[in-house]
Amino acid sequence: MAYKCAKCGTEVTNVSEGLVRCPSCGHRILYKTREPISKTIKAE
Repeated sequence: MAYKCAKCGTEVTNVSEGLVRCPSCGHRILYKTREPISKTIKAE
């Protein structure tokens, strides 16, 4: 699963269970990256 650092924006792919930190800046807040999903809504 891919994550993105909140501080520097680096893409992080390997995150261990115990230590969740950005390898480049050491920040501990990471966001999960999501694939763009297109939703179709039928207008009535």
